[in-house]
Amino acid sequence: MRDLATGDFVDQYEITEVLARSGMATLFKALDRHSDRAVVLKVPHVQYECDVAFYERFRREEEIGHRLDHPNIVKVLSATEKSRTYLAMEYVEGRSLRAILRAGGPLRAEFALDVARQLGTALSYLHRHGVVHRDLKPENVLLVPPENTVKLLDFGIALLDSARRLTWAGLSGTLGTPDYMAPEQIRGRRGSARTDLYALGVILYEMLTGHLPHEAPSTAALLRAKLRRPPTPPKAYQKDLHPALQAIVLKALAREPQDRYGSAEEMLAHLVEPYASPASERPALESRRPPGCRWRRPLFRSLMVALLAAANASRAWRVHRHRAPHAAAMTPGRDAARP
Repeated sequence: MRDLATGDFVDQYEITEVLARSGMATLFKALDRHSDRAVVLKVPHVQYECDVAFYERFRREEEIGHRLDHPNIVKVLSATEKSRTYLAMEYVEGRSLRAILRAGGPLRAEFALDVARQLGTALSYLHRHGVVHRDLKPENVLLVPPENTVKLLDFGIALLDSARRLTWAGLSGTLGTPDYMAPEQIRGRRGSARTDLYALGVILYEMLTGHLPHEAPSTAALLRAKLRRPPTPPKAYQKDLHPALQAIVLKALAREPQDRYGSAEEMLAHLVEPYASPASERPALESRRPPGCRWRRPLFRSLMVALLAAANASRAWRVHRHRAPHAAAMTPGRDAARP
């Protein structure tokens, strides 16, 4: 068996174009000869087809796709027969959010909010069906004209609540794309619905500012920054950004999952009426310290108190020593009191 190429036939599909390649699979545009319509085939590279764990992960992606039916999620199609491993999906004419961001920099607030609302709607649907995407990023978001309908795709590392955990030597312990990974993913945890909300917060931040909340010269430095530093406030890049929008973004980007929105529905309610939230609900910019650093604050405070006390005592002693002889010289003696 070999990798497929343009002009090849696989079952009912004729390969017409290569759309994209990754380290593990190729996306082809193909013609479904049964329905005479264009589809997308996701075909793993041949060296991975015999890997049992990879096959199970690929099969799970297909299983998840068949469970989902939502206007903001790309549909997975059923082939009449399958002679090899691949995934058939609806073909959608649109631009990726990544391409739009590269072309236009910061997007208008209302446009960004519209995209975020549609993504929030898709996440709400996914989470109700026990699915966590875990790789939400602009590359996996298509906008379809004329109304810029959002289509979410690529469930390659999605988590299904009812499925057993899979491990594979070819996959790192931290799955996802570093810029959009939540801190708990960096720590090696599986992720939850709030992991997707963190990624949505990063995407909204990027749409509003043209920047990322954490920027670093290397991947390792970026991952460390996410674990140790709060995000740069969006208003540092967009001075005119409404405080309510900054509040939504920063709540989604909280370092600890319990400090984020409790659900996609809760975040979506704020996205639908972004300017209705009172300023008092705005989260503090300073995120929690990593557990290993918490012991430093009490020790630092004690040390500062001791240093200030010592400094005050030293200052009082110097003042007393200076004033004592001076006061004695100015006090009139018995002779001076005489007429």
